[in-house]
Amino acid sequence: LLKLIRTSDALTIVTICEKLVDQDDKVDFEIGKGSLWVSERESWRREVVLAMGYGCAYLGVAEEAVESNKHTSWTNATADQRRDFELQKVMMAEIVQEYLYLLNEDGCDVEWVLMAATALAAICGNASTLTPPVLPLVVRNPYLSLWLGNARGEPWEQWPMFYTGAQIGLSVMAAVPESGLVYPLVGRGHDSLSTQVTFPTYLGSTFDASTTNLTYSIQGGVKDEKANVILSFISPITPTSTFRQSLPASYIKIYVEGNFDLSIYIDINGQWVSGDDGSKIKWELADDQAKDLGLPPLKTWKIRRSEEEELKEKNDRAEWGTLYFTGPAEANHESGTAFNMRNRFKNTGALRNATDSKFRNINEDEPVFAFSKDFKLKSTTSKSKKEVSDDSILFTIAHIQDPVVQFAAARGLTLMRPLWASWFDTAELMISHHYLDFEKSSKLAAEYSEQLAVDALKSGSEDYKDIVALSARQVMGATSFSGTSENPLIFLKEISSNGDFQTVDVIFPAFPFFLYTNPRWLAYLLEPLIEHQMSGQYPNKYSMHDIGTFPIGKGYPDGHDEYMPLEECGNMLIMGLALVNSLGGTSDALGPLGSVGGYTDENSGGVFPLSSRIDKIDSAWGGTRDKKQVQSWLKKSYKLWKQWTGYLVEEALIPANQLSTDDFAGWLANQTNLALKGIIGIRAMSGLSEALGESKDAAYYRGVSDDYIEKWQDYGFSKDGTHAMISYTWYGSWTTIYNLFADSLLCFHLPDTTSSSSQSEAQKPIGHGGKGGSKAPFIDEKIYKMQSDWYHNVMQKYGLPLDSRHLYTKSDWQFFAAAVASKKVREEIVQSIALWVNETVTDRPLTDLYETEGKGGFPGPHFFARPVVGGHFAFLALEGACDGKAVEGLDFLNEVDVDAEDQEQSVLPVVEEL
Repeated sequence: LLKLIRTSDALTIVTICEKLVDQDDKVDFEIGKGSLWVSERESWRREVVLAMGYGCAYLGVAEEAVESNKHTSWTNATADQRRDFELQKVMMAEIVQEYLYLLNEDGCDVEWVLMAATALAAICGNASTLTPPVLPLVVRNPYLSLWLGNARGEPWEQWPMFYTGAQIGLSVMAAVPESGLVYPLVGRGHDSLSTQVTFPTYLGSTFDASTTNLTYSIQGGVKDEKANVILSFISPITPTSTFRQSLPASYIKIYVEGNFDLSIYIDINGQWVSGDDGSKIKWELADDQAKDLGLPPLKTWKIRRSEEEELKEKNDRAEWGTLYFTGPAEANHESGTAFNMRNRFKNTGALRNATDSKFRNINEDEPVFAFSKDFKLKSTTSKSKKEVSDDSILFTIAHIQDPVVQFAAARGLTLMRPLWASWFDTAELMISHHYLDFEKSSKLAAEYSEQLAVDALKSGSEDYKDIVALSARQVMGATSFSGTSENPLIFLKEISSNGDFQTVDVIFPAFPFFLYTNPRWLAYLLEPLIEHQMSGQYPNKYSMHDIGTFPIGKGYPDGHDEYMPLEECGNMLIMGLALVNSLGGTSDALGPLGSVGGYTDENSGGVFPLSSRIDKIDSAWGGTRDKKQVQSWLKKSYKLWKQWTGYLVEEALIPANQLSTDDFAGWLANQTNLALKGIIGIRAMSGLSEALGESKDAAYYRGVSDDYIEKWQDYGFSKDGTHAMISYTWYGSWTTIYNLFADSLLCFHLPDTTSSSSQSEAQKPIGHGGKGGSKAPFIDEKIYKMQSDWYHNVMQKYGLPLDSRHLYTKSDWQFFAAAVASKKVREEIVQSIALWVNETVTDRPLTDLYETEGKGGFPGPHFFARPVVGGHFAFLALEGACDGKAVEGLDFLNEVDVDAEDQEQSVLPVVEEL
């Protein structure tokens, strides 16, 4: 039973439950592709129906109706209650326990009790605890970015949208030839139909890190005819295959299951290739490129602007490049006016395999580009009209740009080609490979999603698992892969807050995602910044803020980028040591998801070059090869790291009036949290120096940072020693010290140990231990405890405010702060953020800046779809730090202090005037 349930879709299970609740053992119980018990005895069938019936009744009742103390039944719940109740998986253990008690009381054999409990667990296993306002559909890079904007409603109520909220044309409909009825599934394509439409039953959405599934039920012409349709939108995240991750393409797979014939229609319009609906576009159908190569034949719509504007944007959308919309050769195709084509499908259930030759504007007799497929599900041989058949069809959508950006590299301003061009001579070859690679690519993505779920549950909760799954595609949706297989680069757009290119203080909050998922990708992100500044094109002695406005990275030869010198120097140094620790200190046996992968040529001169093997799988990260590679990378740019640290030595302890990364909060001097980042940056430089054997530098920077951190602990806290202040002289204020996260991530919170001959240096995080090291943690444990307690005291409905000036918060910084707080506070923060996700009125992809009270809306600035949600992975990055000992080193946060006298004492000395 468990096996059958696990291999069935959610729709089938829900339908079974509805029938069982209503009809008990009288129902003809079917699941998956056929009868569950064709050859089984009647008594066996009845026991299963009874057991599952009780399970479904339990599953379907409103939470308020449960009377656990009395162990009463709740079969009196209304049908609406049963349909509307969404089971929270965090209640799973309690529910199963109560459920087993009930079944046992009703006299069921224990075998059937256990079977039913297992079935219940399986039914609930894939449900999401979150109801975000927006879900990712086709999200691959800053220009291939399609979202379901009304994710709490029905997908046909609105058009899908670009991350800005502007609509993009994607219409999916189903037709039943026997009845002549058409059912909209996604988008408002049904607005074009000349007759009234019928709506399916929408059974909701599920998602993981790479996939969003939308599930529907469609009723046939007679009582026992029904069909299930699942639209699966897959933008694979494949940390074991950078090659696959670099492909600017996503999958749409449509699954159908039922006992009557069904047709599926899907179309797109020109809004995918321009942000101006007045732009003229042209198109063609290519249907022989794969066949000519000896591959299974495909059909591809190619749509582009008639006159492309290279490296130009309008409303954040690219005005150059070609959209490739690909399906199998057996699908029917047609291009033409939206009204005519959609009505033709409504009337005939098919398309004509014709191409409109009149090129025109996007909004002129709206041209759309469509495929359709007939699914013959009705049995022609079986005596049973209820026999269910299934089928599927796969489409891909790719946005091909060459060049992808312009970048001021060491050799000068360069048009950068896409990374996939290292393997394919033409876009057509890449598109064919991507289409035919679906099984492998989706398998790799599923492995990542499954591992992410396991790891997130260990370090968080069900809510946390869903939050990081929801965040993953948003992070990668801001990136574009470029360079070559020997020297890969990742370019990043800030998104929504502005269009800055390679913003350091956007990469920084996102970097926990990269440390967890694939730390080499972090190296590919940092390399453009390092290369540009090493070439002498940036005149300031501190780290630059960004390299331009996406997609043009000309740099700032006048040095007039946004002024965040202390912020960006600290960010670069912290990320630098985190990368060195991640890639330079692990065992040879470790790698992405345990994969070993292919051989990497460590002498190629590139930054972690990729394997060019036919399977396109990365070599395992970490171990001897990566340690040598990371040391070479660090040595090449050591002068730059020292330059940035020199600035911090001069400026970090008493920060001048300047911006932090939270620039929306304004300029301020003596910022406590900003000073901490700079001081940790100096301490990080000690670790980088140690990694290269520069012992004098390591000792010097260690001494400076030790001196500064002691003074910082005097300057930055309230007189009663209960919390950190926003700035050293702003008495009565408080702030979130999210930069404490870096102290633990870099292992500075662990007491130093003396090196021994029996312990390899490669086994220890670089910068941790060694000669002259203090046995005390870098930052006093009391700081951690004090801040953790304070966060609990100032928590609001939707989370932890950034500081005492406002009630708004940043979700990324909340996870940074929660990662180094007590378990209790961590749970409070995660639960409050999950509540916000479920209730916020923001109508864009996840915002990281929102109000913690009221309706959880935007506080003024509208930040959305930004890659900074990679900070949600802070728990996971910390779990893997310090050879897995980082979190263990924070166990003191969960200890109960029973010494009342100590509790009454001030945690820190009285602040002296500066």
